[in-house]
Amino acid sequence: MSMVRSQLPGASQWPHIDCVIIGVNCAQTLARCLASVRAADYPADRLHVYYADGGSIDSSLEIAARFAGVTIISLSPEYPTPGLGRNRGWQQGVSPFVQFLDSDTLLDPGWLKKGVAALDDPSVGAVQGLRQEMHPQRSLFNWIGDLEWNGPAGEADCFGGDVMMRRKVLEATGGYDEVLVGGEDPELSRRVVRAGWRIVQLPDPMTWHDLAMTRIGQYLKRAFRSGYGFAAVRDREARRSSDFWRHEIQKIVIRGGGFVLSSLLGIFLIFSESANLAAAGMGCLALGTGFLLRPRLFLVNKFRRLHSLSRKEANRYAWHCSVVVVPQLLGVVRFYWGKWLKRPLRNRRRRLSTAASSR
Repeated sequence: MSMVRSQLPGASQWPHIDCVIIGVNCAQTLARCLASVRAADYPADRLHVYYADGGSIDSSLEIAARFAGVTIISLSPEYPTPGLGRNRGWQQGVSPFVQFLDSDTLLDPGWLKKGVAALDDPSVGAVQGLRQEMHPQRSLFNWIGDLEWNGPAGEADCFGGDVMMRRKVLEATGGYDEVLVGGEDPELSRRVVRAGWRIVQLPDPMTWHDLAMTRIGQYLKRAFRSGYGFAAVRDREARRSSDFWRHEIQKIVIRGGGFVLSSLLGIFLIFSESANLAAAGMGCLALGTGFLLRPRLFLVNKFRRLHSLSRKEANRYAWHCSVVVVPQLLGVVRFYWGKWLKRPLRNRRRRLSTAASSR
């Protein structure tokens, strides 16, 4: 990877970058996101900021207007999606590189130059750094998110919502899927790879994210959405004979489905009048519990090695990996049910909002 650009002395020699930020009802986080972009260690005249608003009913648009030089793209779709906002953002600009951000992130000051240096390699179509949680200690859910955001440094098979891309890659692929409510980033990633470009993960800080998740209901909703996203992307990839996310879907269906079906059958048999059937029901319950708790029972040491965790932390993470497949399974079922009835999951503007952790 060439590092020539990172050593250029003149600010005028850095390439132009369009920074596209998306959000809906993000008044709690947008100002600090925009401020972090303005504070980046990059020539101000080479950095162009676009805020694509998905139909906010709070003060998000007014907040964006307070920042000089920010181009506001006000959208009012009945069903907003991340892909719609990102597409309208990059299509508005002309710079050779595009940095995508969510409104609940802060841009690391040194990231843009590092991303540009990585894209000096013409085979690289997209580059991402580390996304880290601002407050992983404030809840178990924040801690899990911080643990799972990033993959190992090197060539990656997909990217997330924070990524720097070449404009010509977006033009060649058509950009983001505007229907998906989850999984739009991996879905585009696979089209980028099939078009012949590489995706690179750098070990450098890129963004700081505020998951602000403190309630079990938020956790379950996020897991449901992730299951829906897994299914939606897997469905598209299967049509292309790709194995991408096949293992993830199999894990959700086998473990989550095995737990649900075995438990339901076990409960039915336990309440039968036959002692033999009741005993079989207990066996079904044990089998279902085994399906569900496989990570907690057998994978704790693997998690310790993989994530450099203490035993207590690995046990905690294993519990998450065990129970998360149940709401994910519901998300998978929702996708295929919606596909069959032609009723996909949709976002409603009034129900979307971006929270911030309490200070």
